[in-house]
Amino acid sequence: MSNTSVVQSSDAPSARNAVRALRSSQIREVANAGFGNGDVLPFWFGESDRVTPRFIRDAASEALNSGATFYTHNLGIAPLREAIARHVSTLHGQTSVDHVAVTSAGVNALMLASQLIVEAGDRVVAVTPLWPNIVEIPKILGADVETVSLEYGPHGWRLDLDQLLAALTPSTKLLIVNSPNNPSGWVLTRDEQQTVLDHCRRHGIWVLADEVYERLYYDDVRNDACAPSFLDIASRDERVICVNSFSKAYLMTGWRLGWLVAPAALMDDLAKLIEYNTSCAPSFVQQAGIAALGDGGSTPRQLVGDLRVARDHLVQSLQALPGVDVTSPAGAMYLFFSMPGAGESLALCKALVREAGLGLAPGSAFGPEGEGYVRWCYACDVARIDAGLERLRTFLERRGRGR
Repeated sequence: MSNTSVVQSSDAPSARNAVRALRSSQIREVANAGFGNGDVLPFWFGESDRVTPRFIRDAASEALNSGATFYTHNLGIAPLREAIARHVSTLHGQTSVDHVAVTSAGVNALMLASQLIVEAGDRVVAVTPLWPNIVEIPKILGADVETVSLEYGPHGWRLDLDQLLAALTPSTKLLIVNSPNNPSGWVLTRDEQQTVLDHCRRHGIWVLADEVYERLYYDDVRNDACAPSFLDIASRDERVICVNSFSKAYLMTGWRLGWLVAPAALMDDLAKLIEYNTSCAPSFVQQAGIAALGDGGSTPRQLVGDLRVARDHLVQSLQALPGVDVTSPAGAMYLFFSMPGAGESLALCKALVREAGLGLAPGSAFGPEGEGYVRWCYACDVARIDAGLERLRTFLERRGRGR
């Protein structure tokens, strides 16, 4: 008989506590309620209904056909890093390839940046409401995340700058800012940005800027503007990491390709983290990224022009509906607005799917600060928006009659 004793436990196998405590995606919860129903009009996810431009798809196909199926350098192939460095330099000032790393999507870049900086017990501050992935990533690493909420008023979503600065104490390791913001479309102004950066410099606080929507900015009739970036005012070797992605501006959500700009001193350690996370982004996808950046910005310009038309149409139409409070955002591709029933936004959005065939994202998916609002992604043609508006109008009329 073996002398080995078997420890009996009534506890089921489970993940560690920090992971178990993560909130699940309420956007997915609403979408799951509508999957399989071809009649639902989905405006819940943050992506356009357009496929990636053909010239980008062709570049990936050519790369595959030529055998680009092998591992690459952890930080990305040299031609893509160089193309990103030129792109960033054009938009935000001189940036060398030594400060650029290619990642497997923007969200992967956010995780890598957090892994570089955040340890268990660190204090992280995030400006909310916010895409839940960004808030939850530091929690995976055992950090404590505190939030400073935007406030909604007659002029849309605004930041209480004094409140944010008060939260950024010397004990803070990291500030996370997403501007243009998902879900609200809020954009941090240049003056606010400078004030925040100066404050973080004084206290040695890292800034992690999620700027994936920087090209989706409407403060220029030429559709060629770029939202204010921390890269415009920060040196490349201070405590600032900027994350970006091909997903939004180049209609490449499914490709999972992003990048980050960070101090050169971090790159060796970042390469190690990439090795242990994903090893590298796929080679043929990186070739598609080179093609995307080589179009001279025509894809983002066309997209912003179309988004502007869709935004203005949706805002005007929603403002005509009883009980709806909405303002026009300065960036991104969402309206984050209040409507009757949004005080319980998850239940409301499930009812919209069930009763109206309309898919919106609940405000509570973006944190408790988002409760009372719903998000509508308007990255689609106006005819589709009109169909959704008609369903919303009918839903509200039925609710108003007490159905």
